[in-house]
Amino acid sequence: MVRLKSRYLLCEVIVSDRSRLLLLDDRAIASAVKAAVARIHGDYGAALCSIRFSVKYLNAHTGIVFLRFPKRCYKLLWSALPFITSVETHRQKIPCFLNCLHVGGTIRTCQKFLVQYNTRQLHQMLPKCKNEGMGFNLNLKLLILNSAIIVGCSLNNLFAYLVFHLFNNKMLSTLNVYQC
Repeated sequence: MVRLKSRYLLCEVIVSDRSRLLLLDDRAIASAVKAAVARIHGDYGAALCSIRFSVKYLNAHTGIVFLRFPKRCYKLLWSALPFITSVETHRQKIPCFLNCLHVGGTIRTCQKFLVQYNTRQLHQMLPKCKNEGMGFNLNLKLLILNSAIIVGCSLNNLFAYLVFHLFNNKMLSTLNVYQC
């Protein structure tokens, strides 16, 4: 039996008002992507991309989306993403666009890239912090976000991950570990 190969696209939904991200759902993203592929590549592109296309993950708080589709048509889908200008959900049109961050062969490679991407974003944001407490809270939030992305993470593993990174970053002195 032959394995059906897929590609996973890691995208970020960019909106002007971050509160509108909470209105998004996976069906709305899927229909917007399918409509863009049909509009750009016609019936041929729509038929190719609709066979095994799905939205595997959507985080409405951060705007991260994982799209899965057959390997043979990833270029068709990828080329149609810049033409998505809005997503219609709950009878509301949300103006947005999808920024492609990574194309991977597995969800795991996309998750690893997302952790690296969030870490880079953190290092860009930390110099802009006005006081030490603000930087610590930002760093802790990003570590929790990175830990939550990893699939199959238990609470004990999450706690161990946080303690390890806090020890390495010399920030554990402000956090009482025994109260967690």
